[in-house]
Amino acid sequence: MKEKQTKSDSFHKYSNYEPHLKPIDKPKGDKFKKINKWLSSHKFLVLSFISILAITLGVSVYYLFGTIDYSTPTVASVKKKEIKKTYSPLTGTEVSEADSKLPLTAVMIENSPEARPQSGLKDAGVVFEAVAEGGITRFLAIYQEAKPGVIGPVRSVRPHYASWVAAFDAGLAHVGGSDIPLAKLRSGQIKDLDQFFNAGAYYRSNERYAPHNVYTSMEKLQGLNNAKKYSTSTFTSWTRVKKEQVSPTPTAKSIDIPVSTGLFAVHYDWDPATNSYQRSQGGGAHIDREAGRITPKVVITMQVPHDVIKESNRYSYPDVIGSGKAWLFQNGTVTEIGWSKASDKDQIIFTDPTGKPVEFNRGQTWITAIKPDKTPSWQ
Repeated sequence: MKEKQTKSDSFHKYSNYEPHLKPIDKPKGDKFKKINKWLSSHKFLVLSFISILAITLGVSVYYLFGTIDYSTPTVASVKKKEIKKTYSPLTGTEVSEADSKLPLTAVMIENSPEARPQSGLKDAGVVFEAVAEGGITRFLAIYQEAKPGVIGPVRSVRPHYASWVAAFDAGLAHVGGSDIPLAKLRSGQIKDLDQFFNAGAYYRSNERYAPHNVYTSMEKLQGLNNAKKYSTSTFTSWTRVKKEQVSPTPTAKSIDIPVSTGLFAVHYDWDPATNSYQRSQGGGAHIDREAGRITPKVVITMQVPHDVIKESNRYSYPDVIGSGKAWLFQNGTVTEIGWSKASDKDQIIFTDPTGKPVEFNRGQTWITAIKPDKTPSWQ
């Protein structure tokens, strides 16, 4: 008789065979033991691999991030990265590179009472002032970076102005002139922008009567330069200081320059706020009609032999070729200096008492020629 199976007997019978269960995994510890054993037996290979990996990562990080400077920039590093500045060869002031390469343009500007106030004088980089005839002064204004919209009244040229402008290799805007300078202009010794032959670059204002009403602009004159292919100017620049040194004890705050008398007498007052000289003539402020009070940064007075060069117009003019005494006013002080000019084409050289070239402040330089028996006064 068959024995009856119980539930318990069935469980024990099949407990060692359950096909739906996966084989039991071997303990993980066995794998780690094998890995450790392999690493121990291949130490050199592992170290070499780690070294190569480290070098590769280091180089990659350097090229990706090594050129970026995350540190706070020092003064030295800021200066090193500064963009190179460009300065005007005429005035020494900071300008664009394009303006620093512009050709120089000079204009003969009238100074009779009927011509006042003038236009464009305040913008000139260099101004020469001297007597033309009969005690009446006239200006030779030289420009580079400045672009005044109105310049004038434009008048005729005389021998000493032609000698000055020749050294700057500038085109000269004028309305005719006397024999000697016209001969130099017509022969090509000086770049000629005469109104007589270039009327389109000039106009007459109906606010004044002839001959005190001829005007032009830098745009018109630059167009004339371009048409004549006057694209550059080769000249010797004066040395400019790197930094102005204002004297704590100014010795020349008020200046009188005896270039002429009455309406043409010149006076300057030093303005410490701008370290410039407020110009007056004939007892009143000298005003540029468009730009206001004329205030050069540098004022020079030079003794020049007068009544030397004779012309067919029965007048005699200063001779500015040679050498002599001069006075430099800047920073509220005065220095006695010397000047020399070897020829028309040679630049005026200004030297201090030791013979060293003088350094001028950056900005407008105003030069006035007086007779050898005259001297400026100041206080």
